[in-house]
Amino acid sequence: GSLEDARRVFDKMPERNAVSWTTMIAAYVHHGHGMEALKLFREMQVKGMKPDKVTFATILNACSNLTTLEEGRLIHASVVERGFEPDAVVGTAMVNMYCKHGSLEDASWLFSKMPERNLVSWNTMI
Repeated sequence: GSLEDARRVFDKMPERNAVSWTTMIAAYVHHGHGMEALKLFREMQVKGMKPDKVTFATILNACSNLTTLEEGRLIHASVVERGFEPDAVVGTAMVNMYCKHGSLEDASWLFSKMPERNLVSWNTMI
């Protein structure tokens, strides 16, 4: 299927939940349309849907692939504001975003605050 077809189906959904929003955002990220992913992430919040950990990890990957460190910092602030700890999934996505933007001090600080780390977390930091 095509991204355009997926978006048409998404737009016609009578009700959307965090999974449907995140799936569409992930499709944009996967196909290299990070700005569209960010736009949809913002629309999700405007429509009153709260992002979950998977949504944050997905959108942080979009920020990692774009030159938007400031956008990544804003999303990091949203993660904190929503009370999510930087676990292995969200924390690793944030570390990756900071590393890709050359903000190694922020990445190192965040990595040190992660309550759990896995192989992916360690590889990202290395």
